[in-house]
Amino acid sequence: MPADTPLPHPSGRKAFEVVLDWVETRILAGELSVGDVLPAERDLAQSLEVSRSAVREAVRTLQAMGVVRSSVGAGSAGGTTITAVPSRALTELLQLHVALANFPLPDVIEVRIALERLSVRLLTSNAPREGLKGLRDILDVMADPGIDRLSFNDADTAFHVALATAAGNRLAADMTVAIRESMRLPILDRFRHLDEWDEVVERLRADHEAIYAAVERGDADEAERLVESHIRTAWRDLNR
Repeated sequence: MPADTPLPHPSGRKAFEVVLDWVETRILAGELSVGDVLPAERDLAQSLEVSRSAVREAVRTLQAMGVVRSSVGAGSAGGTTITAVPSRALTELLQLHVALANFPLPDVIEVRIALERLSVRLLTSNAPREGLKGLRDILDVMADPGIDRLSFNDADTAFHVALATAAGNRLAADMTVAIRESMRLPILDRFRHLDEWDEVVERLRADHEAIYAAVERGDADEAERLVESHIRTAWRDLNR
């Protein structure tokens, strides 16, 4: 058998999972942090009693998660380094889990409401006035009487993502983006089959304008009430 062929690990786990667990345990314990370099492939394989190919498989998995980056070079220029997780990597991971895990839609809606209530409250308290310009621009796009359903759905998504992003809580924003993006196609499908499109789109425009107005004047309680009412009413309209 070739020397680099993965072998079953004594623990019964897959060999690359042993490496993943080793890295995860040390990150959570604070023994590895951003900027630290993992042991050399040969040393890590030997100490964990796995093949070097198992180490490489684990590193590829960690790279896909945005946890490490690898570079080739001598000394400090090379190796596998712990890196800050890009928000996009986290968003994509959450988005896939929301889309594929078959969470009941009512559960997804409730979590979305909780996140967006938090976002508008933070936004009314923390966001500079100039941070609202992007929201106003999106509303202007949605107000176009000739806008098609696809473009309206894109603008609708952009509005809710912009609310969360402008609020300044990165975790809440990433989770909101993941949930709203995962619902983009189901919502678009319902848009396309709506017989009462003109009536529904006017209500959606009015809802967004009201939420924006409450945020602009700093009325957190009203903004929270409006965003919850909007999400519930819109989803009810789309599921008639």
